[in-house]
Amino acid sequence: MYARLAGGAPAPAHGRSEGRPANGERRGGRGPRGRAQARRPRSMTNPPLQHRDTVANPDIAVIPPVTDPDVVRVIPLGGVEEVGKNMLAVETADDILIFDAGFQFVSEENDAPGINYILPNTQYLEQNRDKIRGLVITHGHLDHIGGIPFLMERLGNPPIYTRYLTSLMILKRQEEFPHLPKVNMHLVEPGQRIKLGTTYIKPFPVTHSIPDSMGISVETKYGNIVISGDLKLDHEDGVPSKTEQEVWGTIGKDNNILFIADSTNAEKTGFSIPEMRVHTNIEEIIRSVKGRLIIGTFASQFARMTHIIAICEKLGKKVVTEGRSIKTNIEIAQKAGILTVQKDTIIPVQEIDNYPADRIVVISTGAQGEEFAALMRIATKQHKFIALGERDTIMLSSSVIPGNELSVQKLKDNLYRRGAQIIHYRSSDVHSTGHGNSGELVWMNHQVHPRFFMPAYGYHSMIRCHAYAVEEAGFPKENIIIADNGLVVDIKNGTELNIHKEKAPTEIMMVDGFTVGMRQEVVIRDRQSLAQDGMFVIIATLNIKTGKLRKSPDIISRGFVYLRESQALLSEARTLIKRTVEKSTENMQPINLDFVKDQLTDTVTGFLLQRTNKTPMVIPVLIGI
Repeated sequence: MYARLAGGAPAPAHGRSEGRPANGERRGGRGPRGRAQARRPRSMTNPPLQHRDTVANPDIAVIPPVTDPDVVRVIPLGGVEEVGKNMLAVETADDILIFDAGFQFVSEENDAPGINYILPNTQYLEQNRDKIRGLVITHGHLDHIGGIPFLMERLGNPPIYTRYLTSLMILKRQEEFPHLPKVNMHLVEPGQRIKLGTTYIKPFPVTHSIPDSMGISVETKYGNIVISGDLKLDHEDGVPSKTEQEVWGTIGKDNNILFIADSTNAEKTGFSIPEMRVHTNIEEIIRSVKGRLIIGTFASQFARMTHIIAICEKLGKKVVTEGRSIKTNIEIAQKAGILTVQKDTIIPVQEIDNYPADRIVVISTGAQGEEFAALMRIATKQHKFIALGERDTIMLSSSVIPGNELSVQKLKDNLYRRGAQIIHYRSSDVHSTGHGNSGELVWMNHQVHPRFFMPAYGYHSMIRCHAYAVEEAGFPKENIIIADNGLVVDIKNGTELNIHKEKAPTEIMMVDGFTVGMRQEVVIRDRQSLAQDGMFVIIATLNIKTGKLRKSPDIISRGFVYLRESQALLSEARTLIKRTVEKSTENMQPINLDFVKDQLTDTVTGFLLQRTNKTPMVIPVLIGI
């Protein structure tokens, strides 16, 4: 179902949209490996998702739901100890409203080999599923929408409320999960008052790096809870635009008991670079550069991509799009009505040599140095149609995501090896963040004028810096809530703050292939062991009556030592294995193979540690004959 709650573009037929979902702005992503979004693509033949721990763990503290009509509860379930997996719950006596359902790409900090994505823990919501009235999505980045396919069944498939472009991205992503029920999508518009259960919400527009971004004002009995979503300010030299002043001025006229705001860029002082300055600089580069121009950017930078295409049309240049996410986001932008492009402006990469080099602009994915992205393939001479030369200019219109420094450096080194010139955000203003610096965040806080304040959306250091900036600007320290995931905050009568000692469940939830559930420590520990020291498999056949080996044991090793250069080690290991097996079975009737395996594992593990200073996973396979 696709319901309309406000005017705007028509809903897609049958609740579907064209194109594929965007990768989103990969903050805090997998880093140099860059494989996360490409792992295990789903198709129509894939089995449905399997859910583990669909009900709350009985060993965890049970937090009673809100029953007092004078209390409103707020629980950040993800996104306040990391950049990613954003989810926030607001609960009254009658309703639970959920805001965003993102995931986090697996990185070294998660230390979870083989895992696809990290999800917010929804056990508290599952316990109180009958109170859930809707899922409100602030914008279309994966750290806000990526968890939807994996979590909707666990939450009882509540209706989704969001704006049009975001809905297209959600619906297209759902097509990759054909076994799931169709989502119940409702379109909303800024300024509209929407009823979810007995609770009203009112969206308001915010400036971010993707169109149709919104914040939410939640009406409660004693005042509003204002949720910013990801945002920055549209400003000129630190003076917010007239539109921003009107939007935030209107919000500030209400009685706001709590403001929950983006902290991603709170560690940076002042105001961020205005996007219009970036557009002006990019236009000048496109106009003046000699030879071919290749622009690496985030696929989620809709406004920037559409502006680049418009400039190229004005200057008579041809555009080549490289990277699936960029191609599909351009299709989504066209469907959403935010991009109109002439038929011959975008050309296939196969036709690139049909035009002079100075008439070609390539928009490419891979500015973070992802191994298999288009820009890295171009830089390493693996691209079929684009070969770099000294007349090519590369513009990296993105900042370096924390954790990707080495991969970006490798990308730049490879580009320079090809003789290309590089323009990047440190040498020219060709990228602006989608998140406000501390000066913008303090200005917003003054406009909202809340009674309580909770910095959110970021690592703990970002949240602390946001709190310090607001406090220095005059906000009472005792009214600032520093949250971790699962913190349960009750506000009574709009004035009394009660932070529970017990927390909502925060154990990591993961997507592992087609399985969604809690982190399985034994499985992860085995994968970590295999990744660090490899495996050592022993295959031995023994006489079940005598306990003697029938022949010398076979040994298989992976990721441990190079067998051809370790024959002496293997010879000693075989002798030790034979002696251990026969000693363990001496006078044993009947032969207990499990006991022998345990003895063999302990003995061989100790031997290998002594000889190599490594502890591979020792797997004995005993065959009794």
